[in-house]
Amino acid sequence: MEPPVTTAEPAVTVVEISDPTAASAGIELIDQDVMQLRSMPLRARRVIVRLESAAVVFHSTNLRVRTRTSVRKGLLAYVTFGPQAKGTVNGLPVRPGLMLAAEPEAEARFVVDAGWESITFLLPPQDISAHLTARQRESEFRLPHGVETLQANADDIRRLFGWGKRLVDTAVRQPALFNERKAQRVAARVELLETLLATLRVANDFEPDRSDRTRQAHSLIVKIAEDYALSHTDDHLYVSDLCRVAAVSERTLEYAFKEVMGLTPMTYLVRLRLHRVRQALLAATQGSTTVSAEALNWGFWHFGEFSRAYKECFGELPSDTLRRKPGEVQR
Repeated sequence: MEPPVTTAEPAVTVVEISDPTAASAGIELIDQDVMQLRSMPLRARRVIVRLESAAVVFHSTNLRVRTRTSVRKGLLAYVTFGPQAKGTVNGLPVRPGLMLAAEPEAEARFVVDAGWESITFLLPPQDISAHLTARQRESEFRLPHGVETLQANADDIRRLFGWGKRLVDTAVRQPALFNERKAQRVAARVELLETLLATLRVANDFEPDRSDRTRQAHSLIVKIAEDYALSHTDDHLYVSDLCRVAAVSERTLEYAFKEVMGLTPMTYLVRLRLHRVRQALLAATQGSTTVSAEALNWGFWHFGEFSRAYKECFGELPSDTLRRKPGEVQR
């Protein structure tokens, strides 16, 4: 596996995100699909500190958003949450003492509220194995299967998050400390491994209670409906279609969407398709497409209603988005 740090990337990058459809641009470590759940200006931030074969990633947002995030091949992810963070991961409420472990390419579905902060530690599994083997502790390490929730003493998890946040804050204030000094990156990587391994040693699998399992089941219903909608963009979907594919009643479907997303099923799916249209318009080159063509591609046939919904969601008309030059920021 090629290390995350390359000559093409500085060790420290800070990205201010105002467009949810561009949230995954310019990051080689994770895939991230973001949808804002409120029609207000988005102000999110991502800071990446690359430490040779490892990396630390900070995320924050000012709005309630839904993200579907997966780690690129060859990297494990361990995720910790800020003390004020509120939201769910695959339907499970975030709370003190919890952290995530994810295998390469596993997807986690986050729904997070304003004020969210998280720190993700990314590193190849062989780095962890090598350190534990040298200490004759290799039997302690188990690769996560999919996305797993771990539980430890809240102070231990808070300490791990705090270490990552201090690293990120230092990198933002003094990027040259990491951009220009390999010795500093190597030292920070060693400290990352030591701090992470100390936390993992006292962490156990989290056992959800009945309420947690219900919320996880509702999150899965939403995922099934969302996946179906994205794979049937040419169809004019009805609630009955979503009930059928998710094998639930209309009442259960409605409750699941309102509990997980805070929106009705059809309102949520319309917003999802609006985000997809925006992605297509932003990616288009001059003369390669039209607003009406992209609207039809994603199931919008009433162009007047589509334009109104688009402007309500993103604060501009779709024609304004299409006219914008690549990389130009919305005003």
